[in-house]
Amino acid sequence: MKITYFVSAGTADPTRVSIPLHLAANGSVEVGQETSIVLGGDATELLLGDAAARVEGVGVPPLRELLAKLREHEVPVFV
Repeated sequence: MKITYFVSAGTADPTRVSIPLHLAANGSVEVGQETSIVLGGDATELLLGDAAARVEGVGVPPLRELLAKLREHEVPVFV
């Protein structure tokens, strides 16, 4: 199964920006689904400097850990 997660929230809402990445990294990738990520709108600010490294939502792993797992599994990220 192929699944694409669209992330539209930015660093102003760390939990909301983390949830789709958490679902991708700790859900879809874990069960072997072909996964991809699309960053749109405010989510594109994650690409600036160390913005992604500073994001920590409530009840989800830090964004830096989620992104590391997605990189490890070679999940494509589109902007």
